[in-house]
Amino acid sequence: MGNMTEWFDYGVYAYAATYIAGAFFPSGDDAAATLNTLLVFAVSFLLRPVGGLVLGPIGDRFGRRRVLATTIVLMAASTFCVGLVPSYDQIGILAPILLVVLRVVQGFSTGGEYGGAATFMAEYAPDRRRGFFGSFLEFGTLAGFTLAALIVLIFELVLSPDAMASWGWRIPFLLGGPLGLVGLYLRNQLEDTPVFRDLEENDQVEDNATSALKDLVSTYWKQLLTLGGLVIALNVCNYTLLAYMPTYLEQKIGLSARESLVLLIIGQTVMMLLIPFSGRLSDRFGRKPAWWTSLIGLFIVAIPAFQLMGKGFALALVGFAVMGVLYVLQLSTISATFPAMFPTHVRFAGFAISYNVFTALFGGTAPAVNEKLIAITGTSIAPAYAMMVACLVGMVALVFVPETARASIRGTGLPGIDTEQKDLAPKQA
Repeated sequence: MGNMTEWFDYGVYAYAATYIAGAFFPSGDDAAATLNTLLVFAVSFLLRPVGGLVLGPIGDRFGRRRVLATTIVLMAASTFCVGLVPSYDQIGILAPILLVVLRVVQGFSTGGEYGGAATFMAEYAPDRRRGFFGSFLEFGTLAGFTLAALIVLIFELVLSPDAMASWGWRIPFLLGGPLGLVGLYLRNQLEDTPVFRDLEENDQVEDNATSALKDLVSTYWKQLLTLGGLVIALNVCNYTLLAYMPTYLEQKIGLSARESLVLLIIGQTVMMLLIPFSGRLSDRFGRKPAWWTSLIGLFIVAIPAFQLMGKGFALALVGFAVMGVLYVLQLSTISATFPAMFPTHVRFAGFAISYNVFTALFGGTAPAVNEKLIAITGTSIAPAYAMMVACLVGMVALVFVPETARASIRGTGLPGIDTEQKDLAPKQA
């Protein structure tokens, strides 16, 4: 629920970007207004590393659940308040300033939310089924994006264009408040993870948040950089396919807003259905084979898939679906692969800091960078080139990642290296 709330906000912002541009950046130049809106989207990512630096070590010192209860309140409140900010016509320059402030709050909270949620799920899951159970975190990611697209589409069908531009776009943001309250209630019913409680009982928790951060950077810098390489591949693909795609389909391909939303709803629903199966496969055959298949596959199909998307709705759906299915192999294994790259006492901080630093640099900026690349190169398939470069970076990083499927993630040793790992794909009796 927390992850769905987080990505519901990002989805609503992406799918309502043209309305937000009109409300907060009415310059008369549609391209400039869209670029400004995408830059504000990227602004929220600047505070994600700060959120990771602050909240990650706190989660390793005091537990995962406390941080997660805090982040969901901040996320839901900032999402809700975006729907209340008056337009530029009403309060002038203060309107975009308030929008930026709320996106910054959202970014800070997300810095602790995602790493904490993935760590929480990985530490609760049995070693043999960590891929399957962890995949439901990303089911929540796609559920948030899909729910956002569905709600925006419903209001576009029900309301007139003028009503949608005037006030209708605000309602999806207001719905983020109740979603956050439900998530907060559910999180408050849970105990902290068994893995963290074991660490507490054995008196192996870091003495304070500062020492946890120092230990992480000095001892586990290789894991931080390796994770960063995977995150570059993951998030350039993610924000191109899920956040930038509505703008791309409407402004570069010529689909209507309704057509682009229908395409995304269909494509993302298929991806949601495949995620648990992909997670289960990674338990059986390993995380690295799933990542190799995804990275190599996306590198090969990126250009032809984007070329297909320029040939009408039906072929655009095919192109998006092909890339989406390949991307699921990465997406479904995040909470099984990334937390397992660090030992328990620095796991929350290691994941949160590395993930959010590289997401801020290469993820949140992807929509604006893609927009600029198209303008510079004059070709609508420029985002495919960006995805291909990101996949190459991911391949280099993947070489240095140990296989952690079925390996224990308890204790202060490195999973897959210092901990026991049972055989993959055992023979059936």
